[in-house]
Amino acid sequence: MPRRRRRVAVKDKWKLKKWYKVLAPPVFGEVVVGTTPADDPLKLIGRVMETTLYDITGDPEQIYIMLYFQIIEVDEENLIAKTRLKRIELSRDYMKSLIRRKSSKITGIFNVATKDGYHLRITAVTLTSYRCKTSQKRAIRKIMRDIIMTRIPEMTYDEAVQAMIFGKLSNEIAEKARKIYPIRKAVIYKSKLLMIPGPEGPISAAVVSPLATSRG
Repeated sequence: MPRRRRRVAVKDKWKLKKWYKVLAPPVFGEVVVGTTPADDPLKLIGRVMETTLYDITGDPEQIYIMLYFQIIEVDEENLIAKTRLKRIELSRDYMKSLIRRKSSKITGIFNVATKDGYHLRITAVTLTSYRCKTSQKRAIRKIMRDIIMTRIPEMTYDEAVQAMIFGKLSNEIAEKARKIYPIRKAVIYKSKLLMIPGPEGPISAAVVSPLATSRG
């Protein structure tokens, strides 16, 4: 006779998971930017939540500004995950909408540190009204570089974030670049956090779950 198979109780993994509220950093008012499940709070460390500035401010004109928050700390008792801003990026559709025929696009990528020790890689883009000469592109790129490399070291990380997403830096670039050539738009296209201050100097901003490192 065939043996009867024993019934094995299968645990529902979803029932074992808890849902955590993910909070934006204090510079964004610690608003909830989403929820995420985990059966172990350590698994949340390093997880990235994507949202838009519109989701935080409610301003539809800011829907194209993408924000990427990385979980760095978990409060298991209160089911809260705290984050740090990892990256800012304008949406591809928005950037495509800015491109015009018979105009020039000047891009500059700059590594710079804030006064409180946060190292950033900033990508700035300036768009001219008409096609400009190579010498004018160089002059505009120098303006972008000078403003970013001068202003960011005068700011804390939180101040730099606000200057990038609310247009303070890009407006200054556009204003000065117009002395070289007619400018249609200047934007901070991307900003990526590379290094953060540590007890003995800058350390990588990359965050990895302790569980991942213990397995390695």
